[in-house]
Amino acid sequence: MYREGREGVSRLARAIDEIGFDQLDIFDHVVMGHPAEGRAVGPYPPKMPIIEALMGLSFFAAVTERVGLGTEVLVLPQRHPTVVAKQIATLDTLSGGRVRLGVGVGWQESEYDALGVPFAERGARMNECIRLLRAYWSQDPVTAEGPYYPVSEMAMEPKPPQGGALPIWIGGHSSVALRRAGQLGDGWMAVRSMADLDGAKEDIATVRRYAQEAGRDPAALGFQCQVAPPPRAESAEDRKFYTRPELVVEAAARLRDAGFDGIAVNATSVFLAGARGIEPLIEALGKLHDRLRAELGPAS
Repeated sequence: MYREGREGVSRLARAIDEIGFDQLDIFDHVVMGHPAEGRAVGPYPPKMPIIEALMGLSFFAAVTERVGLGTEVLVLPQRHPTVVAKQIATLDTLSGGRVRLGVGVGWQESEYDALGVPFAERGARMNECIRLLRAYWSQDPVTAEGPYYPVSEMAMEPKPPQGGALPIWIGGHSSVALRRAGQLGDGWMAVRSMADLDGAKEDIATVRRYAQEAGRDPAALGFQCQVAPPPRAESAEDRKFYTRPELVVEAAARLRDAGFDGIAVNATSVFLAGARGIEPLIEALGKLHDRLRAELGPAS
């Protein structure tokens, strides 16, 4: 919606805040690879316009008052965690403590190549990044041995209002991502097919088991899922989902019953379903929000 200009984007963000959504999350990719020999085909067109996530959130922070601000998800290992720690601490400070950081390792090797980060190291880097973020937000001085991001006797101020408790949620469906969510995360962000809800229940149980094994409280973790996977570019059927609110409510109810306590609506999918323009999108999101709240309650 950036093509609508500053006023249009401001209007959309303010409306999401005023409608009553709990969270405004933004998608992340820095660059997208064109089709090339030996390169895996991705789910999105290479020229899909994507604003930078943390810059976008800083803009949203300035025009909203209440709604939580976050990423779903930031491809964390592509960035240096010291810079991310500073960016998130600043965003949390200037938004009044409204930030939730969703992180994942991503899937696009060519994007890692463009940013000069070894794709094969993304998992190990991710774990180190998460620990270092929490240290910067809660400790002084900060010292960490690495191996990827060694730090010795450093200070970072201001600390975010939420301190080391600033929530970090983990995205991804691999066994490693589930273990990371249980051991290091405050919650798990999922994208599930309605045909695989038994698998979703098992994954939630797996995350909780990893948390318990790590000496953490499984009941303290949150679980969120998009109410439908993002539409595939070639699928007209995918684009029809958000034109039928009864299907959205049914899917959200099934996700709640599977164990998810948060349901995410994909605004891009709503746009592709026919809400082309700021006002039609605001109207569609408002109707969806009100119907979900009325039929499923505040946890939806």
